[in-house]
Amino acid sequence: MSSSNQNAANQSSMDEWPLWEVFVRSKSGLDHKHCGSLHAADAQMAIQLARDVYTRRLEGCSVWVVRSDQIVASDPADKDMYFDPMEDKVYRHPTFYKLPSEVDHM
Repeated sequence: MSSSNQNAANQSSMDEWPLWEVFVRSKSGLDHKHCGSLHAADAQMAIQLARDVYTRRLEGCSVWVVRSDQIVASDPADKDMYFDPMEDKVYRHPTFYKLPSEVDHM
């Protein structure tokens, strides 16, 4: 790549709005689900764009947006360290709890 093309590519990436991940909660009491990504200049614009793009038919009651570069994730190679110790703690399994009849979405 020539230096002028590289400079243009660098300038283009600097001019792009940051990427935001969008999470929508379909009903009160349920969890938010990741439904996509979009580019926006700031958080307020990201919320507005997410509402317009992902909840056009009243399919949501709450929208979360988070900048993609702010998400921190575990490394899949560290799976054993994070998840295997849970198997020896049977009290954490939901089989020990009786859910009330009012809780119908779990």
